[in-house]
Amino acid sequence: MAVVAVWKCDRDGAMFDNKKDAEEHDKMLELAANITSLIERNIDGISEAAGEEIGLLLAKRREVLAKACKGKPEMLLEAEEEKAGENNQEQGEADDRVTPLAANQ
Repeated sequence: MAVVAVWKCDRDGAMFDNKKDAEEHDKMLELAANITSLIERNIDGISEAAGEEIGLLLAKRREVLAKACKGKPEMLLEAEEEKAGENNQEQGEADDRVTPLAANQ
């Protein structure tokens, strides 16, 4: 029987094969929590769920956001267009694998 080492993130229970990925994920979640706290303290009436979603969105896209803040705001839109293209391509690939069924008449 083989023993496999895994690292578990305390914040959300995500499991990782290596320590580096686990630490990177933990840092991203910490950043998201801090962004959420900042948003909730400065924007009246925002729900906790919406604040958390915004915090996670910004934390997951921190590299692109940093480039945008350093004078390349178009990077935000380019990253979203690329992601939308990837999602559409994945959906198209899934549709190609499904065989349509004809209804019995």
